[in-house]
Amino acid sequence: MSAPARVLIVGANGRMGKAIAAAAQKHSSLTISAKADQGDSLEALIDGCDVVIDFSAPDATESVCRVCAGTSRPLVLGTTGHSAAQKDAVRVAALTIPIVFAANFSLGVNALFALTRRAASLLGPEFDLEIVEMHHRTKKDAPSGTAKRLAEILNEARGLGTNVSVHSLRGGDVVGDHQVIFAGSGERLELTHRASSRETFALGALRAAQWVIDRPAGLYSMEDVLGLHGAE
Repeated sequence: MSAPARVLIVGANGRMGKAIAAAAQKHSSLTISAKADQGDSLEALIDGCDVVIDFSAPDATESVCRVCAGTSRPLVLGTTGHSAAQKDAVRVAALTIPIVFAANFSLGVNALFALTRRAASLLGPEFDLEIVEMHHRTKKDAPSGTAKRLAEILNEARGLGTNVSVHSLRGGDVVGDHQVIFAGSGERLELTHRASSRETFALGALRAAQWVIDRPAGLYSMEDVLGLHGAE
């Protein structure tokens, strides 16, 4: 049996960092070899790892990408709320290393992405589109990265620059709820995903880390990891 892949968690003291560390204890093919948080030197930690998982903050993304690209380490990036320049830094790094960049690592949410694309294609322009998302009171970005991705999928499916409304709610300790509404004349279709535990995202991130290690340089999504492209 091969040795477990060694993972460096960036943002280890955050909600997701702690969830990933806990989930990794149940994962025989991966082990957490190092943890980094604000102020820590990635250069000093990265030599002992095979893959990096980053759930820190958008402001750290450019430096994380630079270090990973400079040391040829694959990256799983789950941070959201990036500026255009920060997204560009991810794309540039992906020319050198494989990166899984996803708004949401849940299997259910990625199934929601596929179902949303399919429903938009089937129902056509006669149905009005709305997205509703709710998260805990301390979530900084709104709309969520997942809601933005859902809006992108609806725009891609409809074309012609469809303007999709996104309604963001913040309160309590909600892990993450997302609803896509297709409202037609006399009927309404609602696709909903509710996350009750961060473990689902953590397990998805670990699955992505295992998957990305042997991939060629490029920018990948969680839909790539799960083989959902073309499934809808």
